[in-house]
Amino acid sequence: MGVIPTQRETVPRPSGVPAPQRAGAHTEARTTLPGGPHAPGSARTLARATLAEWRGRGLAVPDRLADDVMVVVSELVTNAVVHAGTDVEMVCRLEPETGACVVEVSDQHPSRAPRDHRAPTPYEPPEYGRGLRLVAALAEAWGITYRPGVKTVWARLPAEDDAAGEGEGAYDAEYGLGVAEFLAPDPQRAERDREWLGRGALTFLAEASDLLAGQLDEDLVAALTGQLIVPRLADWCAVWLEDESTARGGWADAAGAAGPRLARVWHTSENRVDELRQALEKDPPHPVDGLRSGPAAYSWPGHALGPRAADGSALAYRLIAGGRPLGTLVIGRAGPVGFPDEITGLVEDLSRRVALGIGAARQYARQATISAVLQRGLLPGAVAEIPGVRSALVYEPCDQGGPSGDFYDLFPAGDGRWCFAVGDVQGKGPEAAVVIGLARPWLRLLAREGYGVADVLDRLNQLLLDDATEAADAAARVLAAAGGRGPAPGDGPQTRFLSLLYGELAPFEGGVRCTLACAGHPLPLVLDRAGGVRAVARPQTLLGVIEDETYTCDTFELGSGDTLLCVTDGITERRSGSRQFDDADGLATVLAGCAGLDAELIAERIQRLVHDFGERPPQDDLALLVLQAE
Repeated sequence: MGVIPTQRETVPRPSGVPAPQRAGAHTEARTTLPGGPHAPGSARTLARATLAEWRGRGLAVPDRLADDVMVVVSELVTNAVVHAGTDVEMVCRLEPETGACVVEVSDQHPSRAPRDHRAPTPYEPPEYGRGLRLVAALAEAWGITYRPGVKTVWARLPAEDDAAGEGEGAYDAEYGLGVAEFLAPDPQRAERDREWLGRGALTFLAEASDLLAGQLDEDLVAALTGQLIVPRLADWCAVWLEDESTARGGWADAAGAAGPRLARVWHTSENRVDELRQALEKDPPHPVDGLRSGPAAYSWPGHALGPRAADGSALAYRLIAGGRPLGTLVIGRAGPVGFPDEITGLVEDLSRRVALGIGAARQYARQATISAVLQRGLLPGAVAEIPGVRSALVYEPCDQGGPSGDFYDLFPAGDGRWCFAVGDVQGKGPEAAVVIGLARPWLRLLAREGYGVADVLDRLNQLLLDDATEAADAAARVLAAAGGRGPAPGDGPQTRFLSLLYGELAPFEGGVRCTLACAGHPLPLVLDRAGGVRAVARPQTLLGVIEDETYTCDTFELGSGDTLLCVTDGITERRSGSRQFDDADGLATVLAGCAGLDAELIAERIQRLVHDFGERPPQDDLALLVLQAE
């Protein structure tokens, strides 16, 4: 990266500050960080390692300079992630001749481009800087550099002797504060608060909402909250989370029973985080009103913040969503001034968004847990081993909207028979779980009662239709009892469609006799030892559609080395643009190329080719069963 002479700089460089030089002139560390909540932490780790390496090589890096570098890196990367959302490039460059350090952070797609790319534009404080006090100050004191598609915020941090006025790159009177002093309380802080609130509060809340809304993990929501608040609104903050099942709207008692969990602690100085965490864990918050979201006074942990922050004010905000307490947010600011009303109101608005984010993440976690439990209950615990038959299975639920609609089974039916099924229910979630919960046990029961393949499908079809009719009648009775209207004319029972490939295997010496039927399902394929591929069933109607439908079956033999392939439509209909995997008999062509492979290798190869077929991950459940006669 580096500042290129042909770039336009929208901020004039202060007098006496040299332009950053090309990369070859300095000791330099450069990295690209993926945009996301972990980018600031990764940037700090790299900066810390870089400073340690410079010191290990005998280069002078004063403690004051190292602290300033860490704060600037954290803030610049956080700003780029929050406001641009793209990958971030960071450079730390040491000037051995002056002892100063240059920090540059670039994002690839600025949230707002310069108004006129053809001529220099003046710096506009209300628009650029975008909400971070430190970033805004750096932009004014040092620079923002634009080139097509890239925005770079950079700062040159002098060594301690430079900061005292003893070098070419010294701060002048206008920019005489170092980073640590900038973050510390001072008489102008209230004025800066008002200026920032006047130009960036609404933008801050909007961007915070976007950042928190899509998170699926409550601890990640807590981490992002700290990045949003520190240092722009407070010197430190902490997020406590409560277990809804045990807290019951109350906070921790003196013994800590059913108490909140300290999920995240942030401080402008990372050196203070551990000590602050220990102090806060000993004194969890106790609100006066358990369901009041507004700020309440919180004891100041001055002993954990060092002598320069012995005095200060702290506020606690209850995190409430849907009338349920989820935790609390605590913020602190050093100095006698405290928090202005505008800041407390803004944080209260932010706390509501944080609570909504935590609530949404918990709801997702609950649904994911329920789906996982249902999924485990709807699938067999183990696949039966069949004498003289090698089997391989691939099952990939897409996990969108609850339990998968695909299912499989392979089980002994007695009298030297084994039965298998590969099915696909219309839809997903609880509705699909109901159908699978009916189909799987009934398949096993009917098979073990001695019913043949066709008879099993006949009875399962009628079972699905009867169950759907009963469910519709029950719903109509409930609606009528509640004073609602009955079913509209033409409203029939809500059928539950099921495509199913069901078969029976009977091993004999030298092969396996297979009887199967295909109800609205992709046709099974057989690969013979010579490499030929053929379909071995006739297409028939979906189950659960037509009353009194009669199904038929087909019987054939698998000789030694022959392979039977059964799949769901998640494989045949895998898309790449307008094409599908099974267009022009694509699945048969792939299976023919598997001649000579054993069952597991065939399954793995088809799985890999299906994934490679499209650029995006599969959007449907995938299931395939390979049965190969030995």
